[in-house]
Amino acid sequence: MEGVTALPAPREGTHDRTRAAGAPSGRRSLAAALLLGAAGAAVALVASGQIWARGAAAVGGGSVTVTADGRDVTGVPAALAVVGLAALVAVFAVRRAGRFVVSLVLALSGAGAAVSAVLGGTGSGALDEKAAQTTGDASATVHALSHTVWPYVTAAAGVLILLAGLLALGYGRRWPAMSGRYERGTGAAGIKAAARRKPVVDPDRPEDLWKALDRGEDPTGGS
Repeated sequence: MEGVTALPAPREGTHDRTRAAGAPSGRRSLAAALLLGAAGAAVALVASGQIWARGAAAVGGGSVTVTADGRDVTGVPAALAVVGLAALVAVFAVRRAGRFVVSLVLALSGAGAAVSAVLGGTGSGALDEKAAQTTGDASATVHALSHTVWPYVTAAAGVLILLAGLLALGYGRRWPAMSGRYERGTGAAGIKAAARRKPVVDPDRPEDLWKALDRGEDPTGGS
């Protein structure tokens, strides 16, 4: 009809192109989160086992050197690194709200590991306990106290875990989840389907023939 302007047909594939454009960023964020989270947890666990502080305790007329590793000072960073690693794996086992909660746990574990490492790396409480154990004097304290770089390495590792958590919070909805195809048939429907399957009857085994007759089946395979 004249005077009627035809509306343009909707462009095909627009939604597909949008999804395709978002796929690379999802893959990049996923790879970055896995790398940051795994590296952060590994470094935090290793650094927590290194010497964080050393000093000298007076014994008689002399002194003895005492040291404290990260786990002597505080076990929080190592524990939170394990929690973060577990949360990083669990991100792929959950969806929607569950993924958000697990991502939040991942981020908080990294932040907690970093803060506890910094706070624990500046005190002398662990060395004082070591001095008391070494000298047998409960009131013994250390002098010439010094700290190593390992508390700050542990804190940096916590920051890596934190960054992995932030990536999961920002991009986790685009990441894939564990497929449920291997779980099909294992529920109630699968059990019922298995129950409906006819047992295989071996014509050379008399006991199979008798069982088939008891079930009201034709053991010869006839209808």
